[in-house]
Amino acid sequence: MAQERPDTETPETCDVRIQDRIQVGGASPAQSPTRLGPTRFSEVLAGGDRLRNTGSDLIGSIWSWINGEDLNRNPKNPVKRGKRKRIRTAKTAACVIGLVGFFIFVNWFMLSQLHEGRAWLRRGFSKKPNLNPKPNPDPNPSVKRASVKVSASVQHGEKKKMGKPKKKYNGTYGRLLAYAAHALAEGQNKLEPKELWREPKDQALAWKPCADQRSWKPNDGKNGYIMVTANGGINQQRVAVCNIVVVARLLNATLVVPKFMFSDVWTDASQFGDIYQVEHFIKYLSPDIRIVKKLPKELQSLDLEAIGSVVTDMDVMKEAKPGFYMKHILPLLLKNRVVHFFGFGNRLAFDPIPFQLQRLRCRCNFHALNFVPKIQETGAILVRRLRDSGSHLAPVDPYLVGPKFASFILDKKAGPLHKASKYLAVHLRFEIDMVAHSLCYFGGGDAEKKELDAYREQHFPTLANLTKTKKMPSPDDLRTEGLCPLSPEEAVLMLAGLGFNRKTRVFVAGANIYGGMKRLAALTSLYPNLVTKENVLTETELEPFKNHSSQLAVLDFIACTASDAFAMTDSGSQLSSLVSGYRIYYGAGKMPTIRPNKRRFSDILLKNNTIEWKVFEQRVRKNVRQTKHVLVRPTGRSVYRYPRCKECMCNED
Repeated sequence: MAQERPDTETPETCDVRIQDRIQVGGASPAQSPTRLGPTRFSEVLAGGDRLRNTGSDLIGSIWSWINGEDLNRNPKNPVKRGKRKRIRTAKTAACVIGLVGFFIFVNWFMLSQLHEGRAWLRRGFSKKPNLNPKPNPDPNPSVKRASVKVSASVQHGEKKKMGKPKKKYNGTYGRLLAYAAHALAEGQNKLEPKELWREPKDQALAWKPCADQRSWKPNDGKNGYIMVTANGGINQQRVAVCNIVVVARLLNATLVVPKFMFSDVWTDASQFGDIYQVEHFIKYLSPDIRIVKKLPKELQSLDLEAIGSVVTDMDVMKEAKPGFYMKHILPLLLKNRVVHFFGFGNRLAFDPIPFQLQRLRCRCNFHALNFVPKIQETGAILVRRLRDSGSHLAPVDPYLVGPKFASFILDKKAGPLHKASKYLAVHLRFEIDMVAHSLCYFGGGDAEKKELDAYREQHFPTLANLTKTKKMPSPDDLRTEGLCPLSPEEAVLMLAGLGFNRKTRVFVAGANIYGGMKRLAALTSLYPNLVTKENVLTETELEPFKNHSSQLAVLDFIACTASDAFAMTDSGSQLSSLVSGYRIYYGAGKMPTIRPNKRRFSDILLKNNTIEWKVFEQRVRKNVRQTKHVLVRPTGRSVYRYPRCKECMCNED
C-alpha cells in the first residue's frame, strides 16, 4: 500500500525524497523503496571529503617537516631548543631558495620559447619562395610544389583555409591500371579468394521463399476498375506493376492488364504482353485480385480526363502510404467507376504497410511475372553458353526461364565429371542517360560537358533548368559522397583489387556504354574473356529483339541473375536491385552479390596517384567484405532488393 504524502515537509524529509527519486530514476517518493545504503552520489561526496582530508594532512606534514617537528614524537618530550631552531631556519631558507630557483627556471623557459616562435615567424614571412626550383630527385615532387604555392600565398597576404587540401578527380587511372595489369599477369595462375564466389552460407540458408503462401479470400473488385500506364524502363515498370497490384487489392478494385508508356530515352514500344505471360499473371493472382484484359464496353467510351479520373505521378507523392489511396483515390473510384494512373512508378511506400499487402507485393514480383517463351528460350541459350555448358542447374534457373527451357541449359552430352565454367556478371550502369543525370564528371573535358549538357536539355529539361537556376553540388562533391556511377575503369580496378583472376569470364550487362568500345578498353585489356550478349548470341538469335531495348534488358537481367557472382556498380540501379533481390529469394544461399560502398571506394580511388597496390587491394576487399552480411530488410527499404523479411521469406532458425 502506498504511503501517504505528509502535509508538511521538513528539510530532512525533503532530503530523503530527493535521494529516493535519484535512486529509482525519477519515481515518485510514495513508490520509492526505502534507501538502505549510500547512493553513488554520496560515495562521490565521501571521496571528496577523503581527498580534502588527505590534502590537509599532506600540507600539515610538510609544515611540520619545515618546523623540524617529528610527527611520531610526543610534543611533551624535552629537546634542546637552540639546536631545533637552527635546523628549522636552515630548512626554511633551503625551501625558499628552491622555490625562487624553480620560478626563475620556468620564466626563462617560457621567454625562450616565445623568442624562438617570433624568430620562426620572421623567417617564414621574410623568406622568398623559390619559384624556379631546380629539378628535384624526390620521386614525389608534388608535395614540394604544393609547399611553394602555400608560401607564395602567405607572402602576398592571401587568407588560405588551413587543413587537408581537397583531392580532385581528373578522370584517369593510368598508374593504378598499370599496377592492376602487372598484378593480374603475375597472379593469373593463383587461386582466387574463396569468398568471391560464396555467400555467408549458414545465415543465408536459414531464409526460404514463402511469398506464395496466402491467408485471405480473393477480392471481388466491385469498387471499380484501375488502369495503369507504367513509366520508365523495364525494371521501373516491373516495380510499378507490383505496386499497382497492391493498390488494387487495397481499394477492392479490378485491375486492367497494365500498359507501358513509350519513353524517348528507351525508345521501345513493347507492351506488357510482349515481355510477360499475361495468362499466368491473371491466373496466379486470381486468389488475390480480379484482373481483366480490358475495360467493359460501357466504360470504354468515357473521357477519363474530362471527368477527372486521370491520376498522374505529379498527383501522387513518392512512396505514398496506403492511407493516401484510401482518402483520395477511393472516393474518385467510387464516383467515376474507373481511375487511370498515368505515368505510375514508385508511388507506394514500403513501410508502414499491412503484412498481407506486403506479401502480395513479393508474390507479384517473384511468382506472378514470368517472361514470355521467346525471351525464356533465348535467355536459356545465353546462360548455357556463358557457363560453357555444364552438368548442373543453378537454383534460380527454373524460375528465370521456366522448367521447360531450364533443362535446355544442361548439356546432355556432358558427363557427370564435366564442370561448368564460372562466370561473373557486372552491370555497368554507364549509359548516357545515367551519366548525364548524375551530374558527375568522367574525364572527357569540354567535349563531355557540352555533350551531356545537350542531352540534359533534350531528355531532362527540369534538371537542366535546375543546373542554371540553383547551386548544384560540384562533380567532386558528388563523387566524394559516392553518388557517381562507377566508370568502366573504376569497375575493373574494383574487380582486380578483389582478386578476380585474369582468366575469369566476365559478362557485362548494359547497352550502349557511354564512350563506346574505347571506354571498355580498360576492361577488355585486363579481362580478355569479357563478353556481352551481343557477342555471345548470334545475329539471328538477336533479330527478334532488335529495336526493343526493354526486351534486350530482360536478357541482361536473366544473365546477371543466373551468374555465379554478380557485381553491382551503381546501387541506385533498378536492374541491380531486382537482380540482387531475385538471387537472394531463389539463390538458396549460393549466389553472392558484390555491393561496394561507393563512398568509401571513392575515397580509395582519390588516392590513385600515391596508393600502393597491396594497400589498394586490402582496402577494396575490406570495403566489399563489410557489405556481405546477411541482413534483414531495413525499415522503409525495398522488398524487391531486400526480400529477407517475414513478409517475403521465412526464417527457419
